[in-house]
Amino acid sequence: MKGFSRANLMYMRAFAAAWSEEQIVQQAVGQLPWGHNLVLLSRLKDPAQRLAYAESAIQYGWSRNVLNIHIETRLLERSGKAVTNFELTLPKPQSDLARESLKDPYRFDFLGLTDEAQERAVEGALVKHITEFLLELGAGFAFVGRQVLLDVGGSA
Repeated sequence: MKGFSRANLMYMRAFAAAWSEEQIVQQAVGQLPWGHNLVLLSRLKDPAQRLAYAESAIQYGWSRNVLNIHIETRLLERSGKAVTNFELTLPKPQSDLARESLKDPYRFDFLGLTDEAQERAVEGALVKHITEFLLELGAGFAFVGRQVLLDVGGSA
């Protein structure tokens, strides 16, 4: 065979070293395109992390760019880190459901607030960004107001 670049040969070697022969076909990495595997190899050193991101990429159909973003923002490391008392106060099926509902982390880095920001400050910053966004869209879009009660069919 010929036509392989030096970089590609290095990636192939790293791929073979990162996942043993049994894992290549049976594990998630064998189901991903080569570009996804290159992202996993170059961005993550821990094999368990690589596998977790590979499984998520398959499960959710992430593109290579989305995989890159999730690795950069440490999505899997942040997921499920919300502090709750669900296990102590709710029976098992309900506590699991309640915990899962809070599992997806929200990223508000674009607001420029610190971790200590109060709910009111987060709301204010979000409303400001939404207002600016709607103004950029132009005619045909409206911002009704903050926390407006909607009365639909006589029930709020």
